[in-house]
Amino acid sequence: MGRYFKAEDGGAAASFDVFEAGLLRAYAEQMLELIDARDGATGTAEDLIASAFSEGPTELPEDPALARLFPDAYTDLGPDGDAAAASAEFRRYTENDLRARKRDDAQAVIRSLEALAPEGRRRKTLRLKPDECRQWLGALNDLRLVIASRLGIEADEDFDALLELPDDDPRQPLVLTYGWLTTLQDTLVEALMRSL
Repeated sequence: MGRYFKAEDGGAAASFDVFEAGLLRAYAEQMLELIDARDGATGTAEDLIASAFSEGPTELPEDPALARLFPDAYTDLGPDGDAAAASAEFRRYTENDLRARKRDDAQAVIRSLEALAPEGRRRKTLRLKPDECRQWLGALNDLRLVIASRLGIEADEDFDALLELPDDDPRQPLVLTYGWLTTLQDTLVEALMRSL
């Protein structure tokens, strides 16, 4: 791993081999399952239509990964405010839309990688238009948040400490994936800045 995005035609490009593309696609598919896990949602057309006409949830998700993806909007409103009530009200009107956007971002990554379809170990170049770059940034960020919650990463120092794990530690592959996703996200941001 370790290929990076570069600026290209107002968007960005990066090359992936079959393993890298498959890994990203698998994580994006797992992201879809996680996003749709709450309240028995399955992500079907009927569920999406129903969510458009209903109010959303009001409580912070119990799963730490979902709580990182859908955090409370308010943590402190001062002595006269009720942060929990304000967060519940905000969540009720925004979480369904936020879930839909995160779902769209993950699906965009999957579509891009399906179109790429590298064969064997040969690398293929993925070219993203500016709108696709935004969706990829959103999906990469969401994937990093989920992995960080699973690894207990709250700050850079936590990740640095995990880099010292022995090779036989079962968390090691996930730590390396987190670092790779971070590099992809950082270089995609840099590529977009160069395209401005």
